Amino acid sequence: MVISAKTCFLAPSAARVYDFLLGGKDHYAVDREVAQQFLAVAPDAGRAALANRAFVRRAVRHLVADAGIRQFIDLGAGLPARGNVHEIAHSFDPGARVVYVDNDPMVVAHSRALLADDATTTAVHADVVRLEEIVGDPEVHRFIDFDEPVGILLFAVLHHVRDEDDPAGVTATLRRALPSGSHLALSHFHNPAQADPEVASQAETSEKLLSDALGTGRWRSRAEILDLLAGFDVLQPGVVPLADWRPDPADPSPSLDLMHHQFLGAVARKP
Repeated sequence: MVISAKTCFLAPSAARVYDFLLGGKDHYAVDREVAQQFLAVAPDAGRAALANRAFVRRAVRHLVADAGIRQFIDLGAGLPARGNVHEIAHSFDPGARVVYVDNDPMVVAHSRALLADDATTTAVHADVVRLEEIVGDPEVHRFIDFDEPVGILLFAVLHHVRDEDDPAGVTATLRRALPSGSHLALSHFHNPAQADPEVASQAETSEKLLSDALGTGRWRSRAEILDLLAGFDVLQPGVVPLADWRPDPADPSPSLDLMHHQFLGAVARKP
């Protein structure tokens, strides 16, 4: 039986389910139950989570080392994990500034405790669908200069934004608020529909499971994911499976299982 937030005292959390899939320790029994149900449907979900972390590393490295981005807003940042955005950015520029944003107060409190001694990084409690809370937050402005290019990070976030909350409107609002030269990096669940019926079937089952358990979880088409990037110039190699986005020679060979085709990533630039 799928666990629902309505049937337990502690609701499962997308951030904690993801933490479990990454092999972390910041999760509860209710989160593990959802994760195990997900793994029963998609046995390679743990590898997909690790592929997402590797994509985060490569995308942030590109933004700092190649695009010259020195300030980041990581929306829906989730629980701290080894290889977080500020650690990657600081390996290239110790002065790079990072604001983590999450709508879970427990996640934000945990992040603030870990970042207490870091003068270049902070965590803010806000919701991605209410961008005015973020753009107008004094703490955000203490770290981010909106007159200079910003790296907006939406890793594994927008597939938890419901259609009625207009995820394409979220990215359009961000684009309007950002100066030229800013970048947006995202990863998102993907349903290929008739192009790959076997993958689509697993995607539909996974979407129903996570929607029932977490209240969110949307596997969108490639066209819908491209709509999220409207007005940005998508960098090569485009919107692709995570392991295919500028892989490192040292990266392990990607597992070409069903989830490989259900988790896409892209990096784009505001002209």
